[in-house]
Amino acid sequence: MTSLPSSNTMKLELRELGKTGLKLSCVGFGASPLGNVFGPVPLDDAIASVRLAFSLGINFFDTSPYYGGTLSEKVLGRALQALEVPRSEYIVSTKCGRYAEGFDFSAERVTKSIDESLARLNLDYVDILQCHDIEFGSLDQIVNETIPALQKLKEAGKIRFIGITGLPLESFTYVLDRVPPGTVDVILSYCHYSINDSTLEDLLPYLKSKGVGVISASPLSMGLLTENGPPEWHPASPEIKAACRDAVAYCKNEGKNITKLALQFSLSNKEISSVLVGMNSIRQVEENAAAAMELATAGKDEETLSKIEAILRPVKNQTWPSGIQQS
Repeated sequence: MTSLPSSNTMKLELRELGKTGLKLSCVGFGASPLGNVFGPVPLDDAIASVRLAFSLGINFFDTSPYYGGTLSEKVLGRALQALEVPRSEYIVSTKCGRYAEGFDFSAERVTKSIDESLARLNLDYVDILQCHDIEFGSLDQIVNETIPALQKLKEAGKIRFIGITGLPLESFTYVLDRVPPGTVDVILSYCHYSINDSTLEDLLPYLKSKGVGVISASPLSMGLLTENGPPEWHPASPEIKAACRDAVAYCKNEGKNITKLALQFSLSNKEISSVLVGMNSIRQVEENAAAAMELATAGKDEETLSKIEAILRPVKNQTWPSGIQQS
């Protein structure tokens, strides 16, 4: 494992998020694991992980009422409170429209949703509120009903900026082409800027032209680029899974850490303001921060990356279906 520089010498790079004026740490703290999504996380561990992340310069924390059936928000709220630092020193995003009981992007539900989230997070406002996995709702409803409701929340001071999240990239263009310019401040894309799928790159000039900031999640393709491999339910095709297994095996054989290399690949594009990584332990926080610090000082291992890219070439930019058929 790469050793960490002492926290007073070096902090993670901050990147501007679109036109929001927010500066996000290049690595963002994905708080879904704090909702026990991948196994139980003791509260003390969650608090210690958030504290360490903050001390290393991670200032961006992302959650959702959907993660762990609201548990992630509650635990993150406790952990942020324990930092005992001014609210302006960290950036929080949560989501609306997706819940343990299903999807509901109605104006009424999302308006109620933010009050519930703020209570759980113990905050007066969130920096970003995002419509969660919009491809599972009607995109026309998102445009005509949900986003106008979020604008009212912005005017009320409960949220500072508006975002949308989802897997299919065409959902973003559908919405952004139909809302007034400047209405949507940020998109959160996942599984489209990793070694095996970097299709988000093609959309970056369009997003920039719309003044929209970009956050990318799942640099490890939801477990495909890890030694433990993806969960049973992973929606990728057998071909994608097999190619990723081969890439993992190659790295293991060469004594290389594919997870670190995958994160560094995703961090290398500075048009992406923050790469969100799920974290639930001090060890994960240390490893992710160290990978970013190493990239900033030594650059990435181009030789190994090109070998991995060659192994993954037959499945490059292949994705999987997500959401409902839009009429």
